[in-house]
Amino acid sequence: MARDTVETHFAEAVTALSPGAPRDPGMPVREGTTLTGARCRELFEFQLGSRLLDVTSRWLREQGEGFYTIGSAGHEGNVAVAAAVRVTDPALLHYRSGAFYLARSVMAGRLPEEGLRDVLLGLTASAEEPMAGGRHKVFGHPDLAVIPQTSTIASHLPRAVGVAFAIERARQLGLAGAWPGDAIAVCGFGDASANHASALSGLNTAAYASYQGLAMPVLFVCEDNGLGISVRTPDGWVAAARHRLLEYFEADGCDLADVHDVARAAAEHVRRHRSPALLRIGTVRLMGHAGSDVELSYRTKREINADLARDPLVATARLLVEAGLTTPDELLTRYETTREHLFKMAMESSRRSRLTSAVEIMEPLAPRTPEAVAPASTVAAASREKAFGGRLPELEGPLTLSQAINRTLADTLAAHPDVLVFGEDVARKGGVYGVTRGLQKRFGAGRVFDTLLDEQAVLGLALGSGVSGLLPVPEIQYLAYLHNALDQIRGEAATLSFFSRGAFRNPMVVRVASYAYQKGFGGHFHNDNSVAALRDIPGLVVASPARPDDAASMLRTCLAAARTDGSVCVFLEPIALYNTRDLFDDGDNGWLSPYAPPARWAETHIPIGRARSYGDGRDLTIVTFGNGVRMSLRAAVRLTAEGYSCRVLDLRWLSPLPIDDLLHAAELTGKVLIADETRRTGGVSESIVAELLDAGFTGRIARVTSADSFIPLGDASRHVLLSEGEIEDAARKLLG
Repeated sequence: MARDTVETHFAEAVTALSPGAPRDPGMPVREGTTLTGARCRELFEFQLGSRLLDVTSRWLREQGEGFYTIGSAGHEGNVAVAAAVRVTDPALLHYRSGAFYLARSVMAGRLPEEGLRDVLLGLTASAEEPMAGGRHKVFGHPDLAVIPQTSTIASHLPRAVGVAFAIERARQLGLAGAWPGDAIAVCGFGDASANHASALSGLNTAAYASYQGLAMPVLFVCEDNGLGISVRTPDGWVAAARHRLLEYFEADGCDLADVHDVARAAAEHVRRHRSPALLRIGTVRLMGHAGSDVELSYRTKREINADLARDPLVATARLLVEAGLTTPDELLTRYETTREHLFKMAMESSRRSRLTSAVEIMEPLAPRTPEAVAPASTVAAASREKAFGGRLPELEGPLTLSQAINRTLADTLAAHPDVLVFGEDVARKGGVYGVTRGLQKRFGAGRVFDTLLDEQAVLGLALGSGVSGLLPVPEIQYLAYLHNALDQIRGEAATLSFFSRGAFRNPMVVRVASYAYQKGFGGHFHNDNSVAALRDIPGLVVASPARPDDAASMLRTCLAAARTDGSVCVFLEPIALYNTRDLFDDGDNGWLSPYAPPARWAETHIPIGRARSYGDGRDLTIVTFGNGVRMSLRAAVRLTAEGYSCRVLDLRWLSPLPIDDLLHAAELTGKVLIADETRRTGGVSESIVAELLDAGFTGRIARVTSADSFIPLGDASRHVLLSEGEIEDAARKLLG
């Protein structure tokens, strides 16, 4: 449906309206509704602005000055949702929520032109757009409590649940969160998106929490136009498929009076009962999915005209005219005046500066302030004494990797009341491997708790908590389980700072039990050696400690980076090394490390992107990480006994890679063997080789890796995983 068709229909339909007898603007526009004439007129202005922004976006594209044409035409009834909630209620909007955004902008005390200009600057990809700064066209603004969303389908629903959870949890813990204690989260999405796994995860998580009596103040708003681009949503599907534990409301989004009253009732229910609700707003889609969409290729003229006949802008005009509050001529004049003004504003916006360099584009991606991330040297002694029951970890003697992580989490929970530790089995059980054992007992179920069995839900809770002022430390039980929820990190966590120029952040440290080599507990789902999907996410920090002392220091670094810089960190914990005690011989305790007291945290600090070197060999550098560190050290000792001089470089950080340390270690020996427990194709070793070559390294390079295979059960795994013997053989070959 072309924009001129929609505009012509509006003009003709409004011209044909018959004015009613004049009515007091303070009276309802129609019997049986609470929408007053004055309020109706005010909301119509936002609907009109939204419609004409869509018209302008198509016009800009025709001029070669616009870059985004997915609009809100037909969905302008969502303005009533904005009117039904508070300016301080965090909102995660559907990408057709133009009228909501314009209303929220004015409700927050801004001039009407400011909201319009925000959108126009986004349409023209201007670097001066106040949210994404030309990186994407989003609805978002920190002063409006509108958290920007990209077009990843429904991926924001788990986050919205996390926001609602965080509102209540902050209040219960007596913390000053990002939102008022009586706020509700508002989450808009489309009918097609309602079928997506992430949407179902969000809806189910909200219902699950509510079923257990937990407060979950989230209002889901499904704007149902019956189409997902060209794929039809069956009539009544959203209502039929809704979660039976969610309070359900339904309104005609093309009737402002109806959606106004129903939206108020839905918002009031969520606010009063602190429980989730689903509001379905029946809408139409005008002007197609986007400017390039040819609707006649999948819809009949009759269907298109039926939607046009329900145009919500015409319907609101009818309410105003029939209530005697305006005339057709006044409305048409207002339409043309606003249209002309927006076209002028659009041309002015198109002349604003745009992004001109990779450096400028990437500036908000992953800010780093290393000097601020270094931990403080002192922590309140009394809180530590209480947290550890008088037995401080530095007095326990050498610890395992698992114990070191546990003690670091305890220190963090004791020092920072906004830190939350959660995931599957982390509370009473203390995790499958006992890493979080005892933390819930010491710090309470409000801060250390179990979640439902859904990785998307776990990460969604973290996303919502992080953007709401808390510091979440979620656990993913196994690396293989992370992949089904990876878009929560890729599409939501890693992009938020980028698409908001740092105005919104979702700091978090995601702990993941990782890698292979478990004894007695095999199989693919509990042994996974693939990290490629994490390493290609821009800005993501991927930590991979091998030793207990490194694990403690690196976890403190990740937590500090999350708090200070808003970093999103994934902390890969080698399962097979959790309880390892020995390095070379049984009983040597060579893999244990003492726990550093707070007074030594600054000197033992490990900055992001710094490796650890073992030995001073001049013949060969073995570059490795994770389980490869222990294997390489053992191999290096045997090679030394044969007369070879080796050093081992533990990368420790897989993203960003410690390039400077890598190059320095490589140049010292002129020969580099990469011992990589991930797969040969797409594994870490590929990047290491590329970095060495890009830097002009002229020495010899070889690599040994695990096979391009999933990991089988039992002893068969030894045939596809990197081994000490392979490291030794490759080293001898490289040494010649």
